[in-house]
Amino acid sequence: MPKGPVELRVGGQTYRVVATAEEADLHRLADVVDDRLRQVTAPGRAVTPQSLLLAAISLAHDLEDERNRRIRSEQRAREMLSGLLSRIDAAMEADSAELAADAQPAAADADLDEAEVEFDFGPVLET
Repeated sequence: MPKGPVELRVGGQTYRVVATAEEADLHRLADVVDDRLRQVTAPGRAVTPQSLLLAAISLAHDLEDERNRRIRSEQRAREMLSGLLSRIDAAMEADSAELAADAQPAAADADLDEAEVEFDFGPVLET
């Protein structure tokens, strides 16, 4: 919801703006633009629409660089996580296989024990 007009000073000019952003945020952002404007304008030169455009393009370039860095960082994080998950899966599969191998001899021993018990009774006599 728009609030009342806020006066911002950029490049020596005062601008009245109406926005939904907080007034403190607007002033902070106007200061960023004003700082960049001073960087791209030669000392002693008047601020022109071209210098405002150059400041805007410079800020947009910085924003684009930051977005690209974030995208590369997210991609690296996804790759690292994927590698980590693969290593965890491999470790779990190896552990599962080891448990299964350990369980098989015990089951075979149990089958032998039952067979031995059956043979220990000998033949059944009918009366």
